[in-house]
Amino acid sequence: LAMHLSIAEQVSIDQPPGIRQAVDLLARRRSSLHDAHHEVMECLGQMLWESQRSGRPPDGEAYIDCVRRRATS
Repeated sequence: LAMHLSIAEQVSIDQPPGIRQAVDLLARRRSSLHDAHHEVMECLGQMLWESQRSGRPPDGEAYIDCVRRRATS
């Protein structure tokens, strides 16, 4: 539930910039906002894991790219 809320907030404020458009595209392709959020969760989790593993800040651009790739596959 926490990740659903985080994603909803990110989309509402478009932070990181571009996430709203990427999620909207994914939701249209999947015909379900709920299903899109679950795919976005995978990207969010991957970004956080990479950040923790590397000791670097989260890469918002890589996160959005992941969502866009899912929307176009």
